[in-house]
Amino acid sequence: MSCDVLVIGGGAAGCMAALWAASEGARVTLLERNAKLGRKLYITGKGRCNLTNASDPQTCLANIPHNAKFLTGALTRFPADEVMRYFENLGVPLKTERGARVYPQSDNAADVIDALLHAMRKAKVSIVEERAEALILEGGAVVGVKGERDRRYTAKAVVIATGGVSYPATGSTGDGYRLAKTAGHTVQPTVGSLVPLEAKGCAPMQGLSLRNVELKVKSGKKVLYQEQGELLFTHFGLSGPVVLSASAHLRNESFADCRAVIDLKPALDEETLDKRLLRELSEGANRNLANVLEKLEPKSLIPAVLAQAGLDGTEKANSVTKPQRRRLLETLKALSFSVSGLRPVAEAIVTAGGITVTEVSPQTMASKLCKGLFFAGEVLDVDAYTGGFNLQIAWATGHAAGIGAAAFCEGETVREA
Repeated sequence: MSCDVLVIGGGAAGCMAALWAASEGARVTLLERNAKLGRKLYITGKGRCNLTNASDPQTCLANIPHNAKFLTGALTRFPADEVMRYFENLGVPLKTERGARVYPQSDNAADVIDALLHAMRKAKVSIVEERAEALILEGGAVVGVKGERDRRYTAKAVVIATGGVSYPATGSTGDGYRLAKTAGHTVQPTVGSLVPLEAKGCAPMQGLSLRNVELKVKSGKKVLYQEQGELLFTHFGLSGPVVLSASAHLRNESFADCRAVIDLKPALDEETLDKRLLRELSEGANRNLANVLEKLEPKSLIPAVLAQAGLDGTEKANSVTKPQRRRLLETLKALSFSVSGLRPVAEAIVTAGGITVTEVSPQTMASKLCKGLFFAGEVLDVDAYTGGFNLQIAWATGHAAGIGAAAFCEGETVREA
C-alpha cells in the first residue's frame, strides 16, 4: 500500500495531522492499532472531552511548563479560537465553562470523535487497523512503515503521533519513542504529568474534596508550586485539579524533603481567622474543641488538623489557651503532608518527557535528523496544565505536522509565521 502521508496513531494529534495533510491534497493513510479511533479522547474531561481552552496563544503558552517556546509558532498558527471554529464547522456545537474550558454542548466525547471520523472519511483518508512495527529507512530518509503483520506501507512522509505512555490501555505504550530512536532521535525520560501525588497521612480523609484552598508544594524552604483550586484526598495521597497541575513541576524532584502545604482558609488573613476562631470558641464555650471546629472544617479533616496542632480535641473550648489557639490557626493556614512521589505514569493524564524538541522543526514538526519524518502531540517532550491545554497542543502540532508533511511531499517549504 502506498500513499503520500502516512500517519501513525489515531488520537487527537494523528487525526488532525491526517485531516490537514488531506486538505492540502495529499493521499493519506492513518494506521491505528485499536479497532476504534480516539480511545484516549473518550476519557478526557471525564468523558466530556475538554477539547481546548478558550484563551489566546500567550495564555496557553503560560500554561505549558516545559518547552513552551518550541510551541509558539504552532499555537499561533492554529490557536484555540481557530480550533473551536474548526470543530463547529465539523458539526460539533461547543460551550465554554469555568476556567475557559471548552466542551461539546452535548457533554459527550463521542461527538468529537465521530466528527473527526466523518471528516476523514469525507477527505478520503484511508484508515487501517494496524500497529506500526518499524520505520523503513533509506539513505537518511523514511520511505515507509512496516506493519505488525509484516505488511509494508510506502510513503513520502510519515507522521508519528502515537502518544506517550500514560493510560496504556488506550494504546499509548511508547511505540513512538521506539520508532523515533531508530531514526536517530533522542528521547527524554518519561514520567507522569498531571498525575496524583503519593502523600502520607491522607487515607483517613479518603474521598474528601476541598474547594478554594491554596496548595503549596515545597522542597525544604523552596516553593515549587503555589495555586488555589480544588483538591481531593485519596487512599494514597492527594489528587484533584490543583494537585495534578502541581505534579507538572515535580518531574525532576527527589522528594527527599517534599511537602504539600494546604491553606484551608486562603480568603482570610491570620488576624481575621483569629477573630473567627475566638468567636467560635466563645459561642461553643462548653463544647469539646473537636465539635467546635466542625463550624470551620469538614468533620473528617478535623483529626488531622488537631494532630498537627498538637491538640486532641477533647479540650473544652473555653479552656483553649492563646498558644493553643495560635497553633490551631497556623495549622489551618498550613496543613502539611509529606509527599513521597508521583503516582505511576500509567495513571497520569499526560506524559512528561519524550522526543527532544531541539531535534524537531517548531514550524513543521519535521525531524531535523531524518527526511520525511514528522511528529505530533504527546510523543514530543511537551506537556501542559489541566484545562484543555494539552489537547490544544495536540491539535496545533497535528495541524503543523499535517501541513508540513503534505508540503514535503510536494517539495515545498512551509513559510514561517
